[in-house]
Amino acid sequence: MTRPSRAIAAAALLVSSLLGSTAHAAPASVPPPYEGAYQPKGVDEIGLWQRDDEYERALVASPVVIRDEALSAYVKSVLCRAVGPDRCDATRVYILREPTFNATMSPNGTMRVYSGLLLRVRSEAELAAVLGHEFGHFEKRHSLMQFKAARGGSDLLAWSALLASMSPSYNTQRAYQDLQISVYGSFFRFGRDQEREADLLGLGYLNASDLRPQAAAQVWQNLMGEIEASTTARGIRKPDFKAIAFTASHPPQGERAEYLAELADPSAKDRDDGVDRYRAAMATWLPIFLQDQIKLNDFGGSDYLINRLAENGWTADLWFARGELYRTRGNQRDLVNAVQFYRSAIGLNPAFAEAHRGLGLSLIKTGERAAGQAALRTYLEIKPGADDAGMIRLMVPGE
Repeated sequence: MTRPSRAIAAAALLVSSLLGSTAHAAPASVPPPYEGAYQPKGVDEIGLWQRDDEYERALVASPVVIRDEALSAYVKSVLCRAVGPDRCDATRVYILREPTFNATMSPNGTMRVYSGLLLRVRSEAELAAVLGHEFGHFEKRHSLMQFKAARGGSDLLAWSALLASMSPSYNTQRAYQDLQISVYGSFFRFGRDQEREADLLGLGYLNASDLRPQAAAQVWQNLMGEIEASTTARGIRKPDFKAIAFTASHPPQGERAEYLAELADPSAKDRDDGVDRYRAAMATWLPIFLQDQIKLNDFGGSDYLINRLAENGWTADLWFARGELYRTRGNQRDLVNAVQFYRSAIGLNPAFAEAHRGLGLSLIKTGERAAGQAALRTYLEIKPGADDAGMIRLMVPGE
């Protein structure tokens, strides 16, 4: 073996200590009592905070932000209930109208909560589990650790590439390629271990709170149900919820659901979930979030979410959303079902203008033109100034 290839092989042995030093994270306990406002330390962390300060200034003016003070205050109150007011007071919560399951927290204390997350969780306890997870990343300075790990890995690869260029033999190139795979694999594993640590820290917050910690596992069980419904509707193979891809940045959902269920405090299983309070807080925005979800063109996942929401009882908004979902897909059999769903919505709320509109359009497409036109006339009577009133009048004789 040439000297450069020996050097590369030796560097490969150091990869695990540079990037993959974190093994499967042990259950994280709640950190010690809060000691006051944290300030960044060192050039790297100060730089990260300055970058995120700039991002937050842009976020404040972003049209994607939902500017509902009551909703923002409610979401922050759930965070505070999970991690304690001393920790969460400095957090700024921004709710983004983005229909995907996600939340993030920046090193400077900026938390972004996506509307898709609010649509999918069912209680304050489930929301607190996700927000506590994100706060765990913040508490453990994971962004800083990832930045340093990525820089260390890229530096190692750069120097190794230089050494490899000094002896362009087959063995040297093979040693360099092996090192690349080791560095990338260790970096992804490092990220997954950080996610596990944040999961367990978030669960630790819940265990110490007055909310039911078993809800943390339920979040992932619900998400697996949605993914399975989505793949079934698309006619593709059900995913393996315990498989770990080489490039996976997060642990598999099945693994997360299992360890969160095992490590939740069993004595806390009868605590309050805050289901009714959560439903009341989301009531105004739920129809809007459902419409955003339907636009994702994920029939199976959307139908699953609507039916999950209806487990507490069907409402006019839920029947209407299901009607829109079926009408949007547009098969003739879907239109027949949509008619039934719109009529169920109207039965609960006769003044639901958009339900009359959807009913009318669906009936016309199924060949029931007279009944469809009657429904569209009702829509125009209830909402004469609708944005699409001109177009609808073209479909209704005498209007």
